[in-house]
Amino acid sequence: MTIVRARGSSVRSRYNFVTLAAVVPFAPDPRFTLLRTPAAEDDFARDVRVGLTAEHKWLPPRWFYDALGSSLFDTICFLPEYYVMRAEAEVLTSFRKEIVASFGPHVRLVELGSGAARKTRILLDEMEDVEYVPVDIDEEMLKRSARDLLRDYADLRVTAIRSDFARPSIPLSLLEGARASSPRGRAGSPAPHTVVLFLGSTIGNLNPEEAIAMLRDLRSALAPGDALFLGADLRKDRAVLEPAYDDALGVTAAFNLNLLGRINRELGGHFDLAAFRHHAFYDEAHGRIEMHLVSKHAQRVRIDALDLEIPFAAGESIHTESSYKHNAETLASLANASGFSIEKTWIDARSWFADVLLIAS
Repeated sequence: MTIVRARGSSVRSRYNFVTLAAVVPFAPDPRFTLLRTPAAEDDFARDVRVGLTAEHKWLPPRWFYDALGSSLFDTICFLPEYYVMRAEAEVLTSFRKEIVASFGPHVRLVELGSGAARKTRILLDEMEDVEYVPVDIDEEMLKRSARDLLRDYADLRVTAIRSDFARPSIPLSLLEGARASSPRGRAGSPAPHTVVLFLGSTIGNLNPEEAIAMLRDLRSALAPGDALFLGADLRKDRAVLEPAYDDALGVTAAFNLNLLGRINRELGGHFDLAAFRHHAFYDEAHGRIEMHLVSKHAQRVRIDALDLEIPFAAGESIHTESSYKHNAETLASLANASGFSIEKTWIDARSWFADVLLIAS
């Protein structure tokens, strides 16, 4: 395994500051295909019921991302305290040629949780003859980002998949089924091999057991020699970590509290957002940031759609997110337990973030 560290400096990729274009109708393009997995059951209400009636209250972080939550998270990414996006952009920018060369030729680039594909452009600038397969639950985002990419990359082909990616084998099997029934690609060109991008630090939202289960599921859909390019936030001093999740402007607090606002809007909740406070701290023993919503006083909150009233003691919290931070040992453990081997690791100059190339065994 090789580890490469950036030499330093203040690399600030222009791709950090790409903004979404105005929403316009998506014109038909023969280079674009949209596939959809069967829509998952909307289980927001179920998760709220289960989480808020548990002995230790919790809510899954995936429900942060309604329209307002997504906008707040976009803002978080540009805050001075939130280093994650800038650190990964430094890695991708500093080593883009080397990273793309490690993928090899004739690549099908699958991105889990693609969003606006901002950082992906750093790699696409160096690639030729590539099919890009963004996977995201937001169909409108897929269409907007595909439109922008096809405008900017004349040789790109985009096969977008609207799907959750908790089990990556599901969208990947849909891709293979579509290809079997309607082959794409250039006549006479070799069959592509798959490189899966999982950028950012989303793997950190999963506890070690969940992360291994997800990566094993992904490995089951890959051929030997296919690759996973994984972003991972690294362990560091709490003086850096905690402000990244509790910024001075209070944007992360608003992002966290919006989860209660979403319950109010969608389930007839009666949460007084001013009666809760955002709390984030680094649990060094477990190597993770925890985010909570803490009740400022004893109260009871009704949720009409669930016909439920939730009691809160003063100081009682709802655990809304864990963000695990990694090191060489934890990354090696994830790889070994899920059928991958680490080929190479690229790290930013401050050793805050790593992008890791894992090869399917």
